[in-house]
Amino acid sequence: MSDPQPLLPSVSALPLGRRPRPRVIADPIAEPISTARVRSTDTPSAGRIWAARYRHKLRLTDVSVIIGTVAVALLAVVSIDTAAPVATLPEAHWLIPICVAATWITTLGTFHTRGPRVVGVGSTEYKRVINASALAFGLLAITFLVLQVESSRVYFLIAFPLGVLALTLERWLWRKWLLHQRQFGHYLARAIVVGNRDDVEYVVGQMDEKSGAAYRIVGAALDEAPADPHANQRLAVGDRSVPIVADLAHAAGAAANLGVDTVIVAGHPRGGSTYIRSLAWELERTTAELVLSSRLTDVAGPRIHFRPVEGLPLIHVEIPQFEGGKHVLKRALDVVACGVSLVLLLPLLTAIALLIRLTSPGPVLFPQERVGRDGHTFRMLKFRSMENNAEENLAKLREQNEGSGLLFKLKDDPRVTRIGRVLRKHSLDELPQLWNVLVGDMSLVGPRPPLPDEVRSYENHVHRRLYIKPGLTGMWQINGRSDLSWEESVRLDLYYVENWSLAGDLMIIWRTFKVVLNPVGAY
Repeated sequence: MSDPQPLLPSVSALPLGRRPRPRVIADPIAEPISTARVRSTDTPSAGRIWAARYRHKLRLTDVSVIIGTVAVALLAVVSIDTAAPVATLPEAHWLIPICVAATWITTLGTFHTRGPRVVGVGSTEYKRVINASALAFGLLAITFLVLQVESSRVYFLIAFPLGVLALTLERWLWRKWLLHQRQFGHYLARAIVVGNRDDVEYVVGQMDEKSGAAYRIVGAALDEAPADPHANQRLAVGDRSVPIVADLAHAAGAAANLGVDTVIVAGHPRGGSTYIRSLAWELERTTAELVLSSRLTDVAGPRIHFRPVEGLPLIHVEIPQFEGGKHVLKRALDVVACGVSLVLLLPLLTAIALLIRLTSPGPVLFPQERVGRDGHTFRMLKFRSMENNAEENLAKLREQNEGSGLLFKLKDDPRVTRIGRVLRKHSLDELPQLWNVLVGDMSLVGPRPPLPDEVRSYENHVHRRLYIKPGLTGMWQINGRSDLSWEESVRLDLYYVENWSLAGDLMIIWRTFKVVLNPVGAY
């Protein structure tokens, strides 16, 4: 498959009021959605109907959560400030919670936390809810300070943290429900993909693999004219077969006839920006949106910024930063989380140590040299899950290696002990690495810690994995672990190194708990 030059979308050149919504394809942090059980609710206007209904449901539950948390804070104020019955409270006690709730609800709407760009996407939606809530209470703090409202501080201590937590949980529950519905073909926006054959195949394949943006591809418009316009021609992509509905010149007409919600321009179609501008004008007569898909490889949305310069729309791609305040916050999270975890998990760690000592001879811990940030080596700790002479017997098993690339993996490794199989299956053998994180050799989330032999065999670009600390968990663990190919493992690690964020780290940690309970690729 060819890889054409990335298209710089002419966003500001499109007609006002018809701005395309950004599309991030195949976000590795987002949970994949199976398309195996899709059944048809595939009718014209279905996407617009479900979008309106879903936003209405979100609005109702947002308002309910805010009213509930503000009511809890009001009860706390009443219990502190007065013993009088609620019905006899002065007006000030009622005006403050009304002001808090109204400001909060308004800010959530103003920040477009229920906008089509963010609903169901994951971390973007949660961050926008948290940012909107923080801004609302920031404005309230300034207002109450100027007006010298004394009883308002309880709302900041109770309503704000409780409300942010409840809103995030509520959005997460709605998202889980939405992802479940999409498995059956519900709540999907109908779309056609426009471009040359290679780019269309790439976009359709990525959407099938991780359809987080809720598109259902119902047709393709290629830059090659159909050999027989009357034949029912189809485009085969993996297990999918997509109808070819038009050529580039008739893409807008096909969108109108099919009643699709979105037209996705893949890569760099023939005609370039002139064609895209003409397509946007033609789509003004339809209800379809225009979305541009660029093949900027493994660049996450927060690093991409649009900057129009007098007729020349530009995409700014931020250079990754490997120092600074964001990394200080990451280290603070590591220290606090690992310190608390070691205290809480002490009984479990003790029990595992006793089981290892009682079931096989040898030490409880297995230290191994690994390579950390900037190529510095350290001794990584694990619970011993193999026989004590496992390293000596490794050479005999080299020919049976089932791992990919530079990794040695064997599903039925005879060196693994009985208790070791349980520990490996649920990643419990890696718990001592909490100490490595606490002392600064590792981080909670990061690339997989490599062996020195692996690093010596790296290609030049793979050394970028060493720009930040390796992680106790990471993209590799939540996306298949040992089932991943070497190339995919490297790609995920490099994606993380260049695009990590604290919100993304928290999502990876959350998904790690799910993987531990339902292990995939762990052996």
